Amino acid sequence: MKDKKLDINEIFYSIDGEGVTAGQLAIFIRLNACNLRCSYCDTSYALEAKNNYMDFDHIFDIINQYPSRHITITGGEPLYQEAIVDFIEELSKSGYRINIETNGSINVKELINIDKTIITLDIKTPSSNMDCENLYANLNYLRGNDVCKFVVGSIEDLEFTYKVIDYYKPKCNIFLSPVYGLIDPADIVEFMKIKCYDNVKLQLQMHKYIWDPNKRGV
Repeated sequence: MKDKKLDINEIFYSIDGEGVTAGQLAIFIRLNACNLRCSYCDTSYALEAKNNYMDFDHIFDIINQYPSRHITITGGEPLYQEAIVDFIEELSKSGYRINIETNGSINVKELINIDKTIITLDIKTPSSNMDCENLYANLNYLRGNDVCKFVVGSIEDLEFTYKVIDYYKPKCNIFLSPVYGLIDPADIVEFMKIKCYDNVKLQLQMHKYIWDPNKRGV
């Protein structure tokens, strides 16, 4: 596996702050480079390629030091790197459970037949300024254990999510996540009540309440 490499930003051990695995210990692998530039991005330090390449063997040497068998791959945009699908397959073969966080602009079809995976897919809302990049066909690939996540910063964003959910009717877990400090979570709850969102969950980014919101590696 020395011939296959990924551009790594950081690897650390903490809890998942959101999604179906929120509160669960996980090994985080953050990759460099993203094809989008969201207005509310909180990981701008991983937007650009850094050429900090590690081969698969080196990455496995690091993650094998931790006791967890759960991996969260984030970015940047993980699917922006050519070797990522091969890497996820190797993790799965090694018995790891993998949560792949992706911005929703790149096709996820190659991931759906890999065992022990959860796809956490963003659908970008208007306040991100990147909603034009949504690849809505991805919603057809999401499985029951996967996640469709809407990061919302305004009532306009909430109205947008309602239209998308009503039209596409995703068959996965659906989460609304407030942009930290931009919208009151109570306003999201009221919107959910008005729209009778019985199949949608509000999530808060747990790590931003436990630690300083700007703290890295947690």
